[in-house]
Amino acid sequence: RSLFSATQATSVTPTGGDGTDFSSVSAVVAHAVAGRTMKEAAVLADRLHPPQPGVVVLLYHRVGGRSAADEIDLLASAFDLQMAWLADRRRAITLDEALGILGEPADERPPYDPVVVTFDDGTDDLVDVALPILARHRIPAVFYLATDHVERGRAFPGGGRPLSWAAAGEAVDSGLVTIGSHTHRHALLDRLDAAAVAAELDRSRDLIGERLGVAAEHFAYPKAVLAAPGVEPLVRARFRSAALGGNRANPYGTTDPHRLARSPIQRRDGMRFFIRKAQGGMALEEQARRRLDRWRYARQTT
Repeated sequence: RSLFSATQATSVTPTGGDGTDFSSVSAVVAHAVAGRTMKEAAVLADRLHPPQPGVVVLLYHRVGGRSAADEIDLLASAFDLQMAWLADRRRAITLDEALGILGEPADERPPYDPVVVTFDDGTDDLVDVALPILARHRIPAVFYLATDHVERGRAFPGGGRPLSWAAAGEAVDSGLVTIGSHTHRHALLDRLDAAAVAAELDRSRDLIGERLGVAAEHFAYPKAVLAAPGVEPLVRARFRSAALGGNRANPYGTTDPHRLARSPIQRRDGMRFFIRKAQGGMALEEQARRRLDRWRYARQTT
């Protein structure tokens, strides 16, 4: 049967004798099945059109399974396995090293495709849970901070608790973490005029400099939504790089450092789909997600 008909069948009885809401259960199951189906379709698409070589940038949000945002909140054990895989293959490099490699001619590419690990938002699990794992495997990472959440202790959607400036300082002191900007209020820059965009970027950069004593040279667009063409130059003027989505490698010699593709890692990826993303694959999944996000974020501003 089709996924649609299967979902209909499980929704005939809305609740069970114990009060279980089967309509909600069926929706969760349908979502999980649809997600798995899309991942399998992306694997097939990779076989038909193999991923191009280049630098892969992985995108994480949370580690530890402590928030309600379960799909982007990886279990610590899963994250540990993923970092071990990268460490065993000596593929992880810093973002600054990656930009240097990407700026070289394509015929001077390295013998293997390196990987950059990045985190968006700035939740407390990044230091409490993720950083010890990164340190154990000696994996460098970029933490892109939405500074208003950090400054005011304002929770992220899904119950994510922001880290403190002191914790962010610990990350910097580890020697493994580069701090980047994720705007001040986690603002979607395509919804703002030039003055508001400039204020978002400058407030974020200024706070990072004041609180941590480091310059924020790299930027990640919230929800991977690119700024409007008229204000994108404001991002380019302030940062050495800017990151989006994409589920693909960044090709050598031709990548625009202000439109870096990243591959979001989800809990249901497990090791199988993680490895494919770390190898620059699964582009079809991101194409489908991008279409869905246009609808999901149509009325949002942050």
